Amino acid sequence: MVAEIINGKDLAQQIKDNMKNEVTELSKKGLVPHLTVVLVGNDPASRSYVNGKKKASAATGISSEIIELPESTSEKELLDTISTLNNSSAVHGILVQLPLPEHIAEQKVIEHIDPKKDVDGFHPVNIGRMMAGKDTFLPCTPFGIVTMLKSKNIPIAGQHVVIIGRSNIVGKPVGQLLLNESATVTYCHSKTKDLKKFTKMADILIVAIGKANVISADFIKPGAAVIDVGVNRLDNGSLTGDVEFEEAKEVASYITPVPKGVGPMTITMLLQNTIKAAKGLKLQ
Repeated sequence: MVAEIINGKDLAQQIKDNMKNEVTELSKKGLVPHLTVVLVGNDPASRSYVNGKKKASAATGISSEIIELPESTSEKELLDTISTLNNSSAVHGILVQLPLPEHIAEQKVIEHIDPKKDVDGFHPVNIGRMMAGKDTFLPCTPFGIVTMLKSKNIPIAGQHVVIIGRSNIVGKPVGQLLLNESATVTYCHSKTKDLKKFTKMADILIVAIGKANVISADFIKPGAAVIDVGVNRLDNGSLTGDVEFEEAKEVASYITPVPKGVGPMTITMLLQNTIKAAKGLKLQ
């Protein structure tokens, strides 16, 4: 058995084509979704991500702008910038690129964004609504992962999902989304004893550790679906995931590659959230 590849790049393009049509229809009614991204400092990876978001926005007809602030920007100056965007009727979605300089409290910044414009899905109001299974902005990477599983009609209800990683950005929320879909969810992390015992029970294994090729084939239950969230750059400059892909694909039934896996879906879900924001998310 060789696993079927879940190509996130191709799926993202299909979704963006549909979004482009939706944005065209909204534009005819005088509503052009607008995303504002705030970039503090000059981190090369952050700049690359931000440029990718701008390019993807343009491809779907979404209006976007990047506000670039110097590394020396104070926390108050950043919060004031966000307040201005919160109060602007022309801005539908606000994203502050993380990480931020050490002198700025990330959580304070996240909580300062209007929940109705929080297209990253990180505000506690939106996290709470996700926990309760209510309509909200879903965190982009977890949203993309669930969309990928559904695109292949991979069963979720009643299945055992094992997640390696417990970050607020990926691990915790993807588990909650799959729990909302009636999966049985187990979280594993750096303090988990006998990791392999848990991963071998997974019908769906989601790996979000951030270490290259640490999950080999002997961690995977035959026939499992494997979602690799990791993006690691090797010494030769190439990208690889957290899963040893060539080994794993001989055991799994479905697997995501790196690159062209989860990554392209993250930006696509951000754009989907921006359209949702423009249409007006009702938070009551």
